[in-house]
Amino acid sequence: MPTASPFSCRLGCGACCIAPSISSPIPGMPNGKPADTRCVQLDDRNLCKLFGSDTRPDVCAAFDADPDVCGNTYQQALDNLIYLEAAT
Repeated sequence: MPTASPFSCRLGCGACCIAPSISSPIPGMPNGKPADTRCVQLDDRNLCKLFGSDTRPDVCAAFDADPDVCGNTYQQALDNLIYLEAAT
């Protein structure tokens, strides 16, 4: 049986709320979010204002931090997510 990864989001990273496009409506962004655009729900500490809320898009809630995607730093996470966005 699979187990949860011990890897978790770096508090205040927010790269996953900036780099990828999101086609689902987001409160404050009814048409979704283009790639390389900061989500309006990302606060000044790079924390999601919708975390744990029913209004958080399913795609956001389903994202799991992974060391291969997130790397060791914010910049690595941003670079990796920009690359993946462009590749898809």
